[in-house]
Amino acid sequence: MFDILIKHANLPDDRNNFDIAIQNKKIVAIDRNIIGEAVNTIDATDKLVSPSHVDSHFHLDATLTLGQPRFNESGTLLEGIQLWDELKPHLTIELIKKRARKLCHWAIANGCLAIRSHVDISDDRLLAVEALLELRKEMRDWIDIQLVAFPQNGYLRYKNSIKNLDRALKKGVDVIGGIPHFERTMNEGSLSIKLLCELAAEKDLLVDMHCDESDDPMSRHVETLAFEAHRLGLEGRVTGSHLTSMHSMDNYYVSKLIPLLQEAELQVVANPLINITLQGRHDLYPKRRGMTRVKELLNSNINVAFGHDCVMDPWYSLGKHDMLEVANMGLHVGQMTGVKEMHQIFQAITNNGARVMQLDNYGIEVGCNANLVIHQANNPIEAIRLCNARLFVIRNGQIIAKANPTESQLLLNGEKDKRVIDWTL
Repeated sequence: MFDILIKHANLPDDRNNFDIAIQNKKIVAIDRNIIGEAVNTIDATDKLVSPSHVDSHFHLDATLTLGQPRFNESGTLLEGIQLWDELKPHLTIELIKKRARKLCHWAIANGCLAIRSHVDISDDRLLAVEALLELRKEMRDWIDIQLVAFPQNGYLRYKNSIKNLDRALKKGVDVIGGIPHFERTMNEGSLSIKLLCELAAEKDLLVDMHCDESDDPMSRHVETLAFEAHRLGLEGRVTGSHLTSMHSMDNYYVSKLIPLLQEAELQVVANPLINITLQGRHDLYPKRRGMTRVKELLNSNINVAFGHDCVMDPWYSLGKHDMLEVANMGLHVGQMTGVKEMHQIFQAITNNGARVMQLDNYGIEVGCNANLVIHQANNPIEAIRLCNARLFVIRNGQIIAKANPTESQLLLNGEKDKRVIDWTL
């Protein structure tokens, strides 16, 4: 007997009217008209069934702190960092866990079952590290949390970051982070990349750096990051997050840069909601929007994933941790409105993110983990367009969230002529 049998599903790769059988936490069959008894049978006729969403870049330690101790009135990255520094002395492990746990509940309800979270190690108490390690263990049956040791105030700029990063790794943090553009000089930024990548090679760890989160076209630390990844044999294990300065670079330099990223097999994470909110703040008009060159990178076979980055914190006042909203914004800002391009955008919040996080057995194939989302939509493009309900969220073959379909009714002639709106063509 199957644990779950999903009937008549549409799959992201345009396979339609397929059944998916789940048993012992795995997908055991994908075919038309699968015969068999099941504990739960779900009719997914004309519904998209996708792998669970992936958030490749987030900050669980800061989430849901909006207005504490005050609001970011300038809307800039630097004021956000200043606000976070003002808040850090007032943090406690329980408060961090409470907020992060609530965010994880939102994520799960919206179909996101994997988050890579950067955790600030510039607080010598490492409270956020302790809190998120505890939360990761608490939530592991429902969501994968991967933690990045992130020196928010600079690996070399803050006096205790080197020691704190080592402490965080010993406690069990998964990934080495950095922020080279926030170091005191360009040379110090480059040196921080070299040291951090060497540490990753020594400890056989992944790397994910906030890199070139700037409007300055001369912020070119991604070049050094690609060089070090290639030099140290870290191909495919290094991620450059943000890369917003690429939005301002001249095309000739980018034509030289992209082959370096290809050679290093660099992964890229863009954060559409945050990138277009924080960048271009010093511009009048024309005003730059700041998101990295997603279309060009994807067309060069560089893996690009999307992150939500922030929800209701010193850097971003909005959000409910819905990766479809992230995809929707990324599609618009990147002007990726071709059919193939819109499907690529859906990949940026699913398969591409799984590659960044190196998630095992991810996807919709026989043998993959049964971590699935049943959307109130027919296909990936419609899912992004409507951002409708996630009807079922399945984790390891267990239904862990469900929602009623979103419905709007017209009452033009009162209740006697009630009509349900059909938002599809």
